[in-house]
Amino acid sequence: MKPLKKILSTFLCLSLVTGVIASGGIKTANAAVEVKPYIAFGASLKESEKNTVLKLFDVTKEELADYEVIEVTNKEEHEYLDSYLASRVIGTRALSSVKIEEADAGTGIKVTTKNINFCTEPMYVNALATAGFEDADVVVAGPFELSGTAALVGAIKAYSVMTGEPVNDQAADAAMDELVTTGELVDSLGSDKATQLIAIIKDAVIEGDLNSDEDILKAIDDGAKKLGVTLTDEQRNEILDLMKKISGLDIDLDALKKSAQSIYDSLSDIGIDLDDAGGFFSNIFSAIGDFFAGIGDFFSNLFS
Repeated sequence: MKPLKKILSTFLCLSLVTGVIASGGIKTANAAVEVKPYIAFGASLKESEKNTVLKLFDVTKEELADYEVIEVTNKEEHEYLDSYLASRVIGTRALSSVKIEEADAGTGIKVTTKNINFCTEPMYVNALATAGFEDADVVVAGPFELSGTAALVGAIKAYSVMTGEPVNDQAADAAMDELVTTGELVDSLGSDKATQLIAIIKDAVIEGDLNSDEDILKAIDDGAKKLGVTLTDEQRNEILDLMKKISGLDIDLDALKKSAQSIYDSLSDIGIDLDDAGGFFSNIFSAIGDFFAGIGDFFSNLFS
């Protein structure tokens, strides 16, 4: 069993991601339906604490009329989350809150955390991109540092209120798994390397349409080699399980790259350009092509 602190920290990451997945990028299937940005408050917030959260959101009380505003109770948290986490981890108060606003097309995902001390913003971006989240400004905050359970349930509720569409359970599960797996890798790889590793492998899995254990494990090892990191067998298997879930999702790679542009930029900064590399299998096919070209050159020289 993980230490309570780590469980709380990991769940904090899940709180934002699952909710945003549920919101489907705050877009509806019916283009005629007006979609407001939304704020979900933890129902246990005291008035002074809610005022603190509003300041962190940079929203005045008068401006709340421009948002779809909901509240989430601790009872609702348990109804939604008891199957994922122990009751003691979820706690007895709903406090964390989330604000999601649609951004200009092509700007990708921007995440800002306030009073969040475990998940980095790139970790959020990575998982949200997996969910198909596109252009949005997301802020998750609390009046003080806390686990963030209310933000998760609040976003799920907001999804139902705003769109009437069902939660994509597979995407939610994959995104939660992605944050948990990334968070566990942070201990041995560091935050940046853990985030970049998952992005590299995910790119390879989607680009190559990988679904077999053997092919995905090759992609995992290739990604680790690119970053110069070493993985344990347990870590490889955890990433394998995650990538098998991701491979079963209908993810548009171009949209993924646009959404998580900040992650790809960080890879480019260290000399890894997946746009040019074309993914894991493209590299393999390129190597095969070079091999046969070399054979052709050999025979050409032999008979010339």
